[in-house]
Amino acid sequence: MISQFYRKYSKAILWGVALSFPFFAYQAEQIPSNNDIETWLPRNTEVRQVYEDFKLDFGAEEVILVGVPESSATPVELEALAGRLERAPQVRQVWTPDRMVARMEQLSVSAEEARGRLTGLLQSADGATSGVMVLLSDAGLADRAGTVAVVREILEYCQLSGAEVALTGAPVIVTELDRLGSSKSSKGFFMITLAVSLGLLYFSLRHIGMSLAVLGVTVWGIFANQTVLAWCGGEMNFILGSLSVMVMIFTLSIAVHLISYYSEAVRDNIADPLQQALRESAWPCALSTLTTLLGLISLNVSNILPVAQFGYAAAMGSVVALVVGMGIVPALLVVWPQATVTSNQFRVNFYDWGSWIGVHRLRILGAAVVVMAVTGLGIVQLRSDINPVEFLPKNSRILTDLRTIERDLTNVDSIEIVVDFQGRKLPFGDQLERVRGIEARIAAHPGVRHTLSAATFFPTHGPEGAFAAARMLSAAQSYSGDDGLTANDHNLWRISARIQNLPGLSAVAVLEQLTSELEGEPVTLTGITPLLKSAQLEIFDGFWQSFTAACLTIFLVMILALRSFVSAVIAMVPNILPIWLVFGGVGFWGLPVDIGMMMTGSISLGISVDCTFHFLVHYQQAYRQGHSSVEACRRALQHSGEPMLDSTLICSVGMMALCLSSFSPTARFGWLMTTQMLASLLGELLLLPALLCLRPERRSLSAAAASPPPTTPTPTPDPEPEIHRMPAPHIAQPGIRRRAARQ
Repeated sequence: MISQFYRKYSKAILWGVALSFPFFAYQAEQIPSNNDIETWLPRNTEVRQVYEDFKLDFGAEEVILVGVPESSATPVELEALAGRLERAPQVRQVWTPDRMVARMEQLSVSAEEARGRLTGLLQSADGATSGVMVLLSDAGLADRAGTVAVVREILEYCQLSGAEVALTGAPVIVTELDRLGSSKSSKGFFMITLAVSLGLLYFSLRHIGMSLAVLGVTVWGIFANQTVLAWCGGEMNFILGSLSVMVMIFTLSIAVHLISYYSEAVRDNIADPLQQALRESAWPCALSTLTTLLGLISLNVSNILPVAQFGYAAAMGSVVALVVGMGIVPALLVVWPQATVTSNQFRVNFYDWGSWIGVHRLRILGAAVVVMAVTGLGIVQLRSDINPVEFLPKNSRILTDLRTIERDLTNVDSIEIVVDFQGRKLPFGDQLERVRGIEARIAAHPGVRHTLSAATFFPTHGPEGAFAAARMLSAAQSYSGDDGLTANDHNLWRISARIQNLPGLSAVAVLEQLTSELEGEPVTLTGITPLLKSAQLEIFDGFWQSFTAACLTIFLVMILALRSFVSAVIAMVPNILPIWLVFGGVGFWGLPVDIGMMMTGSISLGISVDCTFHFLVHYQQAYRQGHSSVEACRRALQHSGEPMLDSTLICSVGMMALCLSSFSPTARFGWLMTTQMLASLLGELLLLPALLCLRPERRSLSAAAASPPPTTPTPTPDPEPEIHRMPAPHIAQPGIRRRAARQ
């Protein structure tokens, strides 16, 4: 028997957990963090391939911008700063206003005109702020955090590290996202989660040793899952930052159900309560883990790599949770056999609750239909959005610097336009004029703040005389390979358009309008902004695809497990309705669905069916033995209601700690998951019993065999003998007889 195994080996199991704990904790800390913007953009799409080709031709578009007030540094000091920055191996090239002016003057542009062209790029309109543009080398792109640290060190060495000096750019933002999304940053609210969960466990168990032990093996499972993730080459990001909390709620949900069943077996004087608890919880816990697994794996349909990675990592975490909950927690019950759940902590009489639902089932279902229809209006208003800048805390210095740069100099958002002259053998001068014409059309758009191309450095009118033209062409040739503005021997020209933020005119809208205006020109629009547009579409499509895949796979599992198509349909409705309700509210409030929020539907569905299986297993046993649907619901609620309530509240409150994160994606993920889990209580404890109460009565097999022909009314079976004959191993018979006698 399994209980004999635990009585013999429980101490060895717990010693193994204790000894391996430091090793797993150390390995979990070795997971690298990666919140590179490009990893969040769709893969295997035409838009992504165009961007990859662009990087091969021109290099990555990432730059670091430094805004320096005139009062903090003279032009000479700026040149000294640029020279020191350029000597760093992470830096490919540095531009200052004077360097750009000097290059334009070499190409016969007057100094006054050159200064005018820099306004809104590296020079503020009032001349009070100058910009330094740092282009990263391959080594710098490989280590953005290290590059940003080097730039900060050089600024500090040059005494330009005060609050008046602003530092921004994609590498700076990515580095900050890495810090905010790392496991170290999430330790604070994770410790709060552990403290809250410990308090709730103690409130339920009234045994501090058992509460600490359950929480300890839960943390061991979290570290074990992260260790496997590290061994598989996984990377931590802001979505995977919530993985530890996910594994925690998976584990605690299983542990609470197991301990609750054990407690009931102890109260019912079962000879082997551990064996009884394992027998009752094994099948529903295995089924719930399987459905959770399917819900998480369904996230792999997304073309956004971190979403798919989270699906696999969390799916692995659900398996680890099953191993901990059903494999290690029983060993704790052998060590502390007196640690049982204190009955009726929440003072809910679930048998009477089932009776109330049976009386009012039609009203409950009618109200559910109305709520579903109303929230459906919010569903159609859902929209997706992804903007890495919005992930930064409102009081972040990085966000303040970004706004300063955008106010005084230029914007970080850009659209890259590649003009392709391949196959068109045009003279350099004709190419220059064609690019200048296209650039003028782009710059005329109200959403474009500034443009930069190789044509920016040439005079508006070509030089007079063949000698001057030859000198200009020679100078152009000498600069063609080091500025990332032309490629493939001048057959590819790059126009970088800086997009300004205007009310009602997003970067995606500017992209769509420029695409329409430049139709017919030999151009390709690429860059981060087009990829963000593609990501927004992918978020919305991925949300519905993953949710649909999760629904279908879990529905099939329901059919196989319950051996009834109708029962599977009934079981799915109360699990889908809470998610429908919450996302309908999101649509009504006008909140955009970001990457973290898109995953919550599939995850919540996989988690909520946990309680459904625990309820349905006991309902089906009672219903198949001849009890009415209302009576079967009463018995299932009386047996499973308390652990369903306990586990959902503990997990919801634990998930609520994510809302304390200063990282907005983590906070949004936390509050949306918490809301959906609390809403699932309505589905499990109200809507599901109301639906099941509509099922017609079913006679037991013994009553059917002894009944007269169908024309004769069938006598109502006596519940007491029926209970006495119940062979179901999942129901504690002595306790049921006592409850039946009291009724």
